[in-house]
Amino acid sequence: MNFKFAFCPIILLLSASLSFAQNVNVVIHGAASIAKTDDNFVCVTLDWWPAEKCDYNQCPWGKAGILNLDLRYEALINAIKAFNPLRIKVGGSLQDNVVYKVGEVSSCPNFMKREDGLFGFSQGCLSMERWDQLNRFFNHTGVKLTFGLNALFGRKESQTEKRLWIGDWQPQNTRDFMQYTISKRYKVDSYEFGNQHSGSGMGAKVDAKQYGKDVIVLKNLVKELYAHPETEPKVLGPGGFYEEKWFNTFLEVSGQGVVDGLTHHIYYLGPGDDPNMMNKVLDPSYLSQVSQTYKGVSDVVNKFRPQLGAWVSESGGALKGGSKDVSRTFADGFWYLDQMGMASTYDQKVFCRQALIGGNYGLLNATTFVPNPDYYGALLWHRLMGSTVLAVTKESDPNLRVYAHCAKKKPGVSLIFINLSKDRSFNITLSNAKPGDAGKPNYEFVGKQNREEYHLRALTGDIKDDIVCLNDVPMVQTDSEDIPTMDPKLVDASTPISIAAQSIAYVTIRDFEAPACV
Repeated sequence: MNFKFAFCPIILLLSASLSFAQNVNVVIHGAASIAKTDDNFVCVTLDWWPAEKCDYNQCPWGKAGILNLDLRYEALINAIKAFNPLRIKVGGSLQDNVVYKVGEVSSCPNFMKREDGLFGFSQGCLSMERWDQLNRFFNHTGVKLTFGLNALFGRKESQTEKRLWIGDWQPQNTRDFMQYTISKRYKVDSYEFGNQHSGSGMGAKVDAKQYGKDVIVLKNLVKELYAHPETEPKVLGPGGFYEEKWFNTFLEVSGQGVVDGLTHHIYYLGPGDDPNMMNKVLDPSYLSQVSQTYKGVSDVVNKFRPQLGAWVSESGGALKGGSKDVSRTFADGFWYLDQMGMASTYDQKVFCRQALIGGNYGLLNATTFVPNPDYYGALLWHRLMGSTVLAVTKESDPNLRVYAHCAKKKPGVSLIFINLSKDRSFNITLSNAKPGDAGKPNYEFVGKQNREEYHLRALTGDIKDDIVCLNDVPMVQTDSEDIPTMDPKLVDASTPISIAAQSIAYVTIRDFEAPACV
């Protein structure tokens, strides 16, 4: 294995030499921000799926579900600690099958396969012993926690309309759960109400007016139980796929100040067994289609103005566990990092990846806890890209995707370059847009300090590889299962930024003058 690693730089240099370069000028509009993200924009989920969850003739979840994940592994602990902090959302399809063993609930069944059950499973249970274990783990690793609540408790399936659940939400089990959580002084940053019940729903749907009335009940419950506003968790919803009429009705009924953050899900790559998946993640026109969803959600937010704006509270790329041939490979980063870039430009405050661990789309391998390539792309975003989003313009091949933010650690700006092209590299020069006068030409930026560059490439040059190289160093955990050091390459500012074919690069420029970043 070490012999294979030693050849990473050589293979990649040979690969780069076979491509031809295109010169591109990228203009950064640094006078004012176009959007703001949360400081903890990068988010991951932990899901409820048991080992028996299978799709496409495979069962990739193993013991990665919330109820059976072994929380003692150093590799898992270190992977979370590296973010300092990492935002985690506990939830998923089965969260509306989960009861909490507290108060009047005395039995605590395990999830069992059941054909007539929601998503093919019976009701499951979160015991307070397991909740204690999880919170010790969250506290130890410094997690910023969102917890997805069961929004179907007390409802019944309609006898006349498929998938529709009717009746009022019954909050008693949630009340008891929150009271226990408060008594233990566990920190919950936010509660999300339900999972994928908007529009036509996934597995179950709830009428928008009913959902709006129920989230008012939840908000009042949170205000009642949490005595101090500074410790009061935020209320998020609806946690489903965007459908304009449903979202508008939901927010009209709930009213101002009830839903703190508007959450939605995105799985625009389609089924995980699609044989065309690799082509999708490399097709710039396909990747851009989802911008219409972001625009729609942004319009709703501008109309109703929830305090925390819009969140992508779940996005795994491909449905039902992801793609076994793409999701765990370097290629998956093309859609994932592009989506984080696009979402940030549409003022989405948080982007939650499904999942930290589990399925094919986990950032960590479900059995070894070894990070997959997307883990390192997400960690670099978290460390380098600040919350202030800048506009970028360019004239070039659409295979080059570029996003710019103020640097997380001041001063300067940080950019991510994503090269989807198989045979073309790009030599980038930067220009600074003239503020306040569109008629004046932009002026070329000439830096005086070395740039900080982080180039991500597949180990062997094949984007189907599951090991990533950072600046030609393979990213593998140390013997102590720590995340490897991720140092930048310092590059002469007078030279163009070179982005190899089918690679991703983060670049931080400390002396770029952007008034929005001061």
